[in-house]
Amino acid sequence: MRVLVTGAKGFVGKNLCLALGRMEGVEVLRYDLGNTRAELEEWAGTCDFVFHLAGVNRPKDPAEFAKGNTGFTEELLALLARRPVPVLLSSSIQAALDNDYGKSKAAAEEAVRAYGARTGAPVYVYRLANVFGKWCRPNYNSAVATWCHNRARGRDIQVRDRAATVTLVYIDDVVSAFTSRLTSHVSCPPAEASSILSVSPAYTKTLGEIVDLIETFVDEPRTLDVPDQRDGFAKKLYATYLSYLPEDQFAYPLTMHCDNRGSFTEILHTAERGQVSVNVSRPGITKGQHWHHTKHEKFLVVSGEGAIRFRKMDDPSAQVITYRVSGAKLEVVRIPPGYTHNIENLGTTDMVTVMWANEVFDPQRPDTFREEV
Repeated sequence: MRVLVTGAKGFVGKNLCLALGRMEGVEVLRYDLGNTRAELEEWAGTCDFVFHLAGVNRPKDPAEFAKGNTGFTEELLALLARRPVPVLLSSSIQAALDNDYGKSKAAAEEAVRAYGARTGAPVYVYRLANVFGKWCRPNYNSAVATWCHNRARGRDIQVRDRAATVTLVYIDDVVSAFTSRLTSHVSCPPAEASSILSVSPAYTKTLGEIVDLIETFVDEPRTLDVPDQRDGFAKKLYATYLSYLPEDQFAYPLTMHCDNRGSFTEILHTAERGQVSVNVSRPGITKGQHWHHTKHEKFLVVSGEGAIRFRKMDDPSAQVITYRVSGAKLEVVRIPPGYTHNIENLGTTDMVTVMWANEVFDPQRPDTFREEV
C-alpha cells in the first residue's frame, strides 16, 4: 500500500509518518513544501490512501488561508479524481467559527465531501481540537508546546485568564485514530462520509490546571514526585513536557544519605504507588532492624550477596527466617507488615538493593519502629 501524506514535516505529519513507517507493507510518500508539483502529480496517481494534513494556520496575509487550505485541497482532489482513493482530512474545530481560518477549513471539508460523493471514494473529515505532544513547535500556535518548552528552560509563563478552558487531544491518540482508517476504509459506512469525526479521548481543562500541572513537572528533581499515571491527561502532559527538556538537562542529581555503612538514596515518589529507593551496603554491614504496622516493601538485590532476615513481632518465641539474596539471581523479597527485618551484606563487595515501599516516607507518621531481629 502506498500512502500519501501531505504536510509530512508538520507536527502531526512527523508523528504519523513514523507510525506508518512501522506498518508492514506500507510505503509512505511524504509531501511537504520542499517537494515539487511533479512529485505531487506522480504520487497522487499511484497512491492507495491519502492523509491530507497540509494547511496554513498563521500566514502574514489572511488571503493565504483560502489559498493554502481550500485552494490546495481542491488542487489535490482534482489530481486524485483521475484514480479515486480514500482521503482523510485533518481539519480543525475552528471550522465551526466565523473567521478567515475557520472559513477556509470549512470550505476544504466541503471539497472533500464533494469528492467522496462524486467518486464514491471513502472520505473522513476529522475536526481536531488542540493537539499536544512531542515535536509540536513552541512559540507558534500551541500554548502547551510553548509552556512546556519555556518552563523546561526556566522561563516564566504568563496566563491572562486561568479560568479559561481549552479542549485538547494527544498526538498519539490522533495518530491511532488516523492509522486505524487504513484497514477500515473498505467498509466505510456511507453516513460516515458526511459526518464530522473527532478524536477521543478529549480533555477539557482550564489554563490554570494545565500550568499548575506543568509546574509540578518542573519541580520533580527536588520533590521526586512523578504524576499519577492513572490520570490519562497528566500522563500525556508529563510525556510532552519531558520531550521539551534541553538535551543537556536529561539528568539531575539525587540526595545521597551516606555514612560508614554505605548510602541510601530515594529515586522517585508517587502519591498512589509509594516510592523507589536504592540502598548500598558495605561488606559486613547490617541495615534495617525495624518493623512496620501497615507499611510494606519489596527488596531486590541487584549486585553483591547477602541475607534478609525476619522475625514475627506477635510471637515471643518466633524463629528468625532467613532469605539468601544475590545479584547473580534476581529475586524480589517481600517485606510484610508485622515482621522486624534486616538486610546484611555477606559478600566482599558493596551490595546494592533496589527498594520499593508502598507509601512515600512521612516523618510525621513514619510507621517504622526500631527492633533488632
